[in-house]
Amino acid sequence: MFTARRLAAVLALPMIVAARPLPEAKPHVIDKAHSEINFVADSRMLSAHGFFGKWDADVKLDATKYENSTVSITIDAASINTRVDMRDNHLRGPDFFDVAKFPAITFKSTGVKQTAANKLEIAGDLTVKGVTKKIVVPASVMFYDKGVGRFRGTLTILRKDFGVSYDPAVNPIENEVQVQWDIALKEPAPAK
Repeated sequence: MFTARRLAAVLALPMIVAARPLPEAKPHVIDKAHSEINFVADSRMLSAHGFFGKWDADVKLDATKYENSTVSITIDAASINTRVDMRDNHLRGPDFFDVAKFPAITFKSTGVKQTAANKLEIAGDLTVKGVTKKIVVPASVMFYDKGVGRFRGTLTILRKDFGVSYDPAVNPIENEVQVQWDIALKEPAPAK
């Protein structure tokens, strides 16, 4: 039997539950010594393997509910490195990344979806050479334990979608560029 007091308590329950704060995604710092962003661009004559030497990420992670997490990555486009100076200088120029006009490549997540126990899909906006496209980045959770973790993935970018369309007649370059990333991160040490 409901009394007036009990009825009031039951009616108030949804407001109490709604007022509870949701779990917060915690800021994490990148372990640069164990993190990398690499790519492979194929052409008729060779496969150019490279990486970006300078980049940073702002990661807020909720390992109990990955959907609450966010990631934002900023890459210094001029830090492209394929281990061949002449090619790298060409890649920095107007034919490719035009780093004088477009110094940064950015990715900003718009949503995270957990698709399996250790699999995520990170939707977001990728901006290259001033062009922004929506992409989905697959991610594997290698491990996450006590505030320390490692995530990695591979995706294909269509370079011409971003205005990186130079194509020499003698050595045509594939439109598809494979990007491989591997990020180790941890919660920051408590302030002393």
